[in-house]
Amino acid sequence: MQTILALARTSLTLAFLLYASFSDYKTREVSNSVWILFAPPAFALTFTELFLFEQSQLPFYGLSFGLTAAFAIILFYSGGFGGADAKALMCMALALPFYPYPEKLFTPLSGQNSPISQMFFPMSVFSNSVLFAAAAAVYILLRNVVWRWRTGKELFGKGYESESLGKRILVLITGYKIPIDKLKQKWHLYPLEDVEEETFKQKLVIIPKDEERNAIVERLAKAAEAGKIQKNVWATPGLPMLIFITAGLIAALFFGDVIWVCIRFLLR
Repeated sequence: MQTILALARTSLTLAFLLYASFSDYKTREVSNSVWILFAPPAFALTFTELFLFEQSQLPFYGLSFGLTAAFAIILFYSGGFGGADAKALMCMALALPFYPYPEKLFTPLSGQNSPISQMFFPMSVFSNSVLFAAAAAVYILLRNVVWRWRTGKELFGKGYESESLGKRILVLITGYKIPIDKLKQKWHLYPLEDVEEETFKQKLVIIPKDEERNAIVERLAKAAEAGKIQKNVWATPGLPMLIFITAGLIAALFFGDVIWVCIRFLLR
């Protein structure tokens, strides 16, 4: 019975996060109804399992959820998380506050869980997701290096002289050069630069926003047609963090806490 409950809440979490990731990727939105439908059964399954088989863990369940919720809210209000990301982390804390014990369901391929996974499993998922997001940044950086070598063109030529080194580095690891015509067609790509309508002065945009996308693309297109800027501009695929959270969950379940595994390997 305990194994069935553990499997049910794990499957529930995977199903909802996969759907939310797909919705976020396709529309850049996740309906609140997803979390409204996710939270009650997540709590019911976890509470039932702990109440029937491990009542001593109930206080730690509350502690795990409370700390995860506080962490998610802080990240949201500091701008590090979207609303859907914060809700996903909190719902996950309701369903999987601790790693499903090996004798019940899983055995991580890494062989041993980190102390964080055992007591605050959502934090292990979060650390994995941050690591995967960083890996995506490395891929984008390498793509830009190859583009520079293959085309022989400057990544930041005339028009970007006033931009700081910090801004250039952020753009370099989050976006790549793309023709404006392709940017118009690919709605999921967001411009990482803008241009003033009168002076045609270029500026980098670090945090693209949905509501400004089309207006910025039109300004860039007009400037390119007038010959004021190059036809290749900076853009980002803007992969939703939910995709990395879902990948982090899958990795945490079947492999373990990636950062913890790396630390153990280095300390051997």
